[in-house]
Amino acid sequence: MSTSYETRYASSPQTVKKYDTQELRDEFLIDNLMQEGKVNLTYTHYDRYIAGSAVPTSSALTLETIDPLKAESFLERRELGIINVGGSGSVTVDGTKYEMGLKDALYVGMGNKEVVFASNDASNPAKFYLNSAPAHVNFPTKKVSKAEANKLELGSLETANHRTVNQMIIGGIVTTCQLQMGMTELKTGSVWNTMPAHVHDRRMEVYYYLDIPQDQAVCHFMGEPTETRHIWMQNDQAVISPPWSIHSGSGTSNYTFIWGMAGENLDYNDMDVAKITELR
Repeated sequence: MSTSYETRYASSPQTVKKYDTQELRDEFLIDNLMQEGKVNLTYTHYDRYIAGSAVPTSSALTLETIDPLKAESFLERRELGIINVGGSGSVTVDGTKYEMGLKDALYVGMGNKEVVFASNDASNPAKFYLNSAPAHVNFPTKKVSKAEANKLELGSLETANHRTVNQMIIGGIVTTCQLQMGMTELKTGSVWNTMPAHVHDRRMEVYYYLDIPQDQAVCHFMGEPTETRHIWMQNDQAVISPPWSIHSGSGTSNYTFIWGMAGENLDYNDMDVAKITELR
């Protein structure tokens, strides 16, 4: 079997502020992504969100259901977002093939029974990053290239946070039940993401870090605004952000991260900003 999964349970802020370094990493860090020839999934009890990866090489990989879903197919009651961060490949959804280049996204609606991942070149495989959330109705499957994303230019070099936000699976581009995904690219010389920091109690979020140069790293900040903690992140690692937690980071170089979120609100701007001078 090429699919493996693990389950993470929700934690309260009162509990998390007592965690040591290893407990924080065990609870929130996802460090088994992008393993060749495998589908790896992490099922979190924050909004029943799933984050994972599929890296097909010489053989295609099929998205199989997992026991926590108690479903005959993975998408029986879920929707799926996919972003390719590797070589060229394809995703076939119930017989319809979608070619996926570098940093192309694909939304797959609830009810589709078969999702198959393939690489065009086994020596340079596609690397599919996956996010999934519960769904209540089927919306059409749709591909969104990076060029088709809604782009926001935010921050400045003076505050070390000049970045381009590529909104890809989001209202106005793709209709979803609750899943939203996009990709933020930091400019050369900028290292801070999501600063000023914020929380959004209506949604949880997962950050997946990529394009981190060799021998560099990102320090991801989490926790309540007045009780922050940090997790050091490497390339191809993700981190779970509870609704009550900030989610921000600073790297030793510029980098890219993919954000994905779900909850009871599709308003991207629904957030409670934490003033920089009030962070602790």
